[in-house]
Amino acid sequence: MSQMDKFNNKYRIASTRLQHWDYGWNAAYFVTICTKNRICWFGNVADGRMVLSEIGEIAQKCWIEIVEHFPFVKLDAFIVMPNHVHGIIIIDKIDDERNDGQNVETQYFASPHMVSQMTPHMTPTELNKPQNQFGPQSKNLASIIRGFKIGVTKNARIIQPDFAWQSRFHDHIIRDEQSYHTISKYIINNPLKWKEDTFHQMNQKKS
Repeated sequence: MSQMDKFNNKYRIASTRLQHWDYGWNAAYFVTICTKNRICWFGNVADGRMVLSEIGEIAQKCWIEIVEHFPFVKLDAFIVMPNHVHGIIIIDKIDDERNDGQNVETQYFASPHMVSQMTPHMTPTELNKPQNQFGPQSKNLASIIRGFKIGVTKNARIIQPDFAWQSRFHDHIIRDEQSYHTISKYIINNPLKWKEDTFHQMNQKKS
């Protein structure tokens, strides 16, 4: 995990005065993005390894290219699975507007206190409404995922016009290093456990 070495000892305690999490803030986010109806457009798993289809290769390429469109983003572990993508996205802005312009070290892990103040079951959409005062909506997690999905869709539909994403995505704010390692391991080992995967089982039930 050479990427992770850069992140150690670079935490900052978030303000206890803030009641809701802003998805434009610096942090590490675990995201899962699914295809519509869990259709396996991206390939298949064989012998515990992901074999990408042509559309799967497009998804992988677009994921890697996220950093070209969003320079404040760092990418960590990710995997393109048959009908979904798992990945860790790190928002790393020089100033995410929580430090009043002061030069402080980047926070990659959300403070448990900050996360505990979030309203249960709030979605990224609900947390990033226009009244959000902490920066442009073009620089938050939702915009990053939207850009990725648009890029994949545009190119995938040249091959398969019916390709589509599920409208929403799942996210989890990574709180600490232990959680980071657990999630990274889960992502990397996803192909090995594909038959046990919830997304695989849901797809089988629809077949």
